[in-house]
Amino acid sequence: MSTPEIVVHRDKELMARAAAARLITKIVDAQAARGSASVVLTGGRNGNGLLAALAAAPARDAVDWSRLDLWWGDERFLPEGDPERNATQAREALLDAVGLDPARVHYMPAADGSHDDADAAAEAYAAELAAAARPEDHGPVPSFDVLLLGVGPDTHVASLFPEMPGVRETERTVVGVHGAPKPPPTRVSLTLPAIRAAREVWLLAAGEDKANAVALALSGAGEVQAPAAGAYGRSRTLWLLDAAAAARLPRGLYPPASP
Repeated sequence: MSTPEIVVHRDKELMARAAAARLITKIVDAQAARGSASVVLTGGRNGNGLLAALAAAPARDAVDWSRLDLWWGDERFLPEGDPERNATQAREALLDAVGLDPARVHYMPAADGSHDDADAAAEAYAAELAAAARPEDHGPVPSFDVLLLGVGPDTHVASLFPEMPGVRETERTVVGVHGAPKPPPTRVSLTLPAIRAAREVWLLAAGEDKANAVALALSGAGEVQAPAAGAYGRSRTLWLLDAAAAARLPRGLYPPASP
């Protein structure tokens, strides 16, 4: 378990650009060290804002996009191409504009595919993760280089919501989510054990509506009540915030030299 590091930026636009620059550097370094890199994407306004900033970044061409594996932390269980699917939004923001290898883009199953319910879709994605794991990963998922998570106003990450069964899962790596408190109610999500397999977990939060959630998650709350508190990487856990989202952090946690 890594100790959370906190970086606070002036506003959400600066946060998105800075996060994009960090991600480019991390991908390039991983590709230089191991030949390839793996990233888990997140949806929502901050995840999509990061992807849009990445698309606009002049340094994006430093990445060898053909040697990048992309996964998703969660997905809305909707038909392929639905505008509310995280995958659809990611394609519009970035993916269609870069030279990805289609075989290395691991979309979560859609509602109109061969899996007739979210639980079957979760099992299929768990199997895909397990097939990609190497012996050195020591588990049923790859050791992702960076796993991105947006933080919801209720402290949810991926589609793990407070007090719901998914956040209590300790064995499975992917679960179907039913009755989510925000629409759509049916989803597919990585679990906390899968999230914690990542080398680095980056949590993104911007806006005044995230301030209570950030303060709660970083102040010792339990993961069942505050799922974001249970999201951490093996070697690094990085909270990337704007000033509004950081406004209610205890002064002892607020980093003194954030840009």
